[in-house]
Amino acid sequence: MRKQGKAISHVHDLTAARAVDGNADSYWESANHAFPQEITVDLGATHQVNRVTLALPPHPAWGARTQTAAILGSANGSGYTELAGSRGYAFDPGSGNTATANFAATGARYLRVRFTGNTGWPAGQLAELRVYPA
Repeated sequence: MRKQGKAISHVHDLTAARAVDGNADSYWESANHAFPQEITVDLGATHQVNRVTLALPPHPAWGARTQTAAILGSANGSGYTELAGSRGYAFDPGSGNTATANFAATGARYLRVRFTGNTGWPAGQLAELRVYPA
């Protein structure tokens, strides 16, 4: 699946494109102290999906943290449905710094992650959004 990212905000050169570049060491970061923040990924076409993995850079310098987020999906980019409700996703560099959200299979072209909190930094952060087919 071809992926393209966009976000409400970012700091410096930490743009949404970094969350879909296939490089776990690069990442998107939203504006500080401005929750909620969203990052949206365009899969290029509608696909049946039922799981996403959120990843942060795997380095130990990225301390363990919990980010509160919801996963939303849309077939057309205008009407979004909540696929996985808002909850805390635990990230730990000792186990890969990833967290997975499972949800009922749905057709989506656009996937959105809405961040509302982060215990490790005052912004939403995402190095990779891995999308899995149903």
